[in-house]
This record gives sequence, C-alpha cells and structure tokens, in this order.
Amino acid sequence: MHHRPCGTFDVRYEDTISMSILRTHFHKVLMAVFLLFLYTVPPMFFSDYLLSILNTTCITIIVVHGLNILTGYCGQINLGQAAFMMAGGYTSAILSTKLGLSFWACLPLAAVSSGVIGFAFGLPALRIKGFYIAMSTLAAQYVLPWVIIHLPTITNGIFGCRANSPTLGGIIFNTEQKWFFLIVSFTILMSFFARNFLRTKIGRAFIAIRDNDVAAEIMGINIFRYKVLAFGLSSIFAGVGGSLMVHYLGVAQYEHFTLLNSIWYLGMLIVGGMGSAIGVIFGVVFIKLLTELTMASTPALVNAFPAIADTVAAAIGPITFGTVIILFLIFEPRGLAHSWATLKASMRIWPFPY
Repeated sequence: MHHRPCGTFDVRYEDTISMSILRTHFHKVLMAVFLLFLYTVPPMFFSDYLLSILNTTCITIIVVHGLNILTGYCGQINLGQAAFMMAGGYTSAILSTKLGLSFWACLPLAAVSSGVIGFAFGLPALRIKGFYIAMSTLAAQYVLPWVIIHLPTITNGIFGCRANSPTLGGIIFNTEQKWFFLIVSFTILMSFFARNFLRTKIGRAFIAIRDNDVAAEIMGINIFRYKVLAFGLSSIFAGVGGSLMVHYLGVAQYEHFTLLNSIWYLGMLIVGGMGSAIGVIFGVVFIKLLTELTMASTPALVNAFPAIADTVAAAIGPITFGTVIILFLIFEPRGLAHSWATLKASMRIWPFPY
C-alpha cells in the first residue's frame, strides 16, 4: 500500500506513484529549488577540484543510467559498459579531429555508433542468457581495445586520439565551470529520459522480461527484439557519456575505459538499487564520495603503517569497494533507493508506528 499526501488523488494511470515523476506541487517546488541551487552554488563557490569531481560524477551517472536500463530493467548482465563508452568516445574524437566536425554533431553520431555496436553484441541474447550474456559483453572489453590498437591510422593506436573542446555561440568550453553547465545539462536530460522510460510500453516490456521471460513471451512480448533493443539503448547512454568524457579530457585513450571501470559501474548500480533511476544517482554519488574519502585517508594509513606503505596504498581502494558491495548485498540488497523509499514512508506516518 502506498501512502498518498493529503489531497493527492490518482485520477489517471499516469498519476500513480509508480508511474509519475513529480506527483505534487511540493515536489515540483523542491525540484525547482534543487535545479536553481545546482546551477548557481557549485559554479560560484566550488573550487576547480570539486567541480572536476562533480563533472566526472555526472558523466558516470549518464553511463550507469544506460546500464540500469539493460541490467536493472531488462535483467541482462553487462560487463562491458566501459567498452561501449569507449566506442562512443573514440567515434566522437575521430570525427572531431579527423573530419573537423563540431561537438554537437559528434555527440549524436557517437551515441548512434555505440548503440550499433551494443546492438551487435546483444545479438547472442536470442540463444543465451544469464552468465553467458555476461561473457558475451565481457568480450567487448577485449575486442574493442584490440581494434583501436591495431588501427593506428584512424585511432592513433596507443597514443590516443585528440578531441577538440566544444563551442557554442563563441563560448569555448575549456574550464571546469563552463564544462559543469554543459555536463549537468546533459545529465539532467538523460536522467529525465531514463526515469520517464519506465513509463513507456518498452520499459514495461523490459520489466516483464526481467521478472519472467517465459511468461512475458507467452503474453506476446518479442523477447529477442526487446533484449537487443535494451543493449542498443544501454550503449547509446554509454556513447553519450563517452563522448562527453573524451571532449572533457581532451583525448580519447582506451586505458580510460577498462574492465575495472565496467565492474565499478555495476557496483554503483548494486549500491544504488537496480531498476531505479534515483538509485543510479545515489549509487554513483555514494561510490564517488567513498573513493574520494579513501584517497584522502590513504596518506594517514601509510604513515601509520610505513612497513607496508606500498601495499596499503595500492590495496585500500579495491578492499574498501569490495567490502561495501558485500555489505550491501547482505544487509540492503535492494540498494539505497529502497532505504530512501522506506525513510520517506516512515516520515509520512510519523509519529504513528503503523
């Protein structure tokens, strides 16, 4: 049973708590205040270092939204999201440097390119599922870097491919503040699409396949078409994130999109909560903050244990990440999104225990 605020009635299917995005005027006001804060306070008061963390966090949110569509909504495990991100990033960098296209033309073409590659790697979904799907996506993490390394005339091989800074009306996005406005705007748009996608016919078909693919097929859902479509949509998000990343960094380098990154993205989704758009944001922000705290505390640990300084510095990050994932799988398998929903429900009926 869902608790509704006083005076809020579900008169349309779109108004139900599982389908609506902003249900009440209070929610809309809070969203407006949050957006106003987001576009004013960080650019004015945050240092370049903090803005760089926010920029990379927002790009990661876009990529993990794509992973959530495939894994959280459709139930297909993906261990190659960073590889599809790399495909979009290199496409954007090559079009920008080799052909001289603007960022605004490179980004949609990068999304399409990444989507096509994701579609191709999703074709085995017709015959395999579960662990074997994970292995097919893992292959992308090895195939795509190999292609990039062995096509040096196009990709510059191991040296990376330069990417030009975006321009808009004479404004060159070459500072952390300028990049913040651009990246945050794309993050908001992609987050809105990812959240709204659940309300569509395709989104509901994905959820049916995730819950029980046999029952979904009996009901008339084309399992193969929707699974492959999920791979394509997931890769489109990765392509957008990859394009933003390479132009933000100024170079496309395959070493920035490793298998470890794909595992981190999956871990962020587990921590935040699979199948939840707000869970993606919670998971990415939580892991990013945990990473920064770990990096800040490493010097103190090295000073405390000088005999094993090198070992501690190298291992503290993976150990912390692995421990957090295990704890969430044991104590909160539905992620921070479920904890947030539980907290909101308890606040609605406070101080009554029922």
